[in-house]
Amino acid sequence: MKVVLQRVSNANVKINDSINGSIENGLVILVGFTHGDTINDINYIVNKIVNLRIFDDEDGVMNKSILDIQGTILSISQFTLYADTKKGRRPSYINALNGKEASELYDIFNKKLNEYIHIETGIFGSDMQVTLTNNGPVTIIMESR
Repeated sequence: MKVVLQRVSNANVKINDSINGSIENGLVILVGFTHGDTINDINYIVNKIVNLRIFDDEDGVMNKSILDIQGTILSISQFTLYADTKKGRRPSYINALNGKEASELYDIFNKKLNEYIHIETGIFGSDMQVTLTNNGPVTIIMESR
């Protein structure tokens, strides 16, 4: 499991020219799954995300979590996080988990996050346009293994 976290002041996702999810002050999370990912990977990453201290405190030091600031999350599925570009000019996605299994894990991931914090989502497998204002910028890549 791989996620890209972006600290944002605002973000939204459009599907078919209609806003499907929108947040202020929080995180945009791009999430991808690979073969062998389990609920343990999801629990590990969710715990890291909600407790990661990447928001400024009163002194301007990144010392607060998304829970501390009562932020929100926009979660977007993105199989291209597992693109392999070592050979040729076209990425291979063989390391990305198939759609049915990845969709199930994505749903579990979002339910686990929603136990801690409000989340908005895109729609798995849809053509999505994500707009965001990266605050900082702060962008962090995390993997479960």
